[in-house]
Amino acid sequence: MARGSIETLKEVDATGTLCPMPLIRAQDFVRSIEPGDRFALLANDPGVYQDIPAWCRMHGHEIISTAENGHVIRMVIQSAGAGSS
Repeated sequence: MARGSIETLKEVDATGTLCPMPLIRAQDFVRSIEPGDRFALLANDPGVYQDIPAWCRMHGHEIISTAENGHVIRMVIQSAGAGSS
């Protein structure tokens, strides 16, 4: 990506769902993207603060950033590769 450009991320919306659905939606999405692609997971289940980092560690994904806006948690994740689950 060119320096100074703004990255447009696909969003996986898991708001309104509870564990384990945010993780399942992220896992399903990762299977459809290229290695190293980034996406934003949106959720309002505070369980994602434990579940998503553990899943990332287990499968080689990386959490780039985490932010909260009201009750919505936004995690930007970089995939380890397509087909990782």
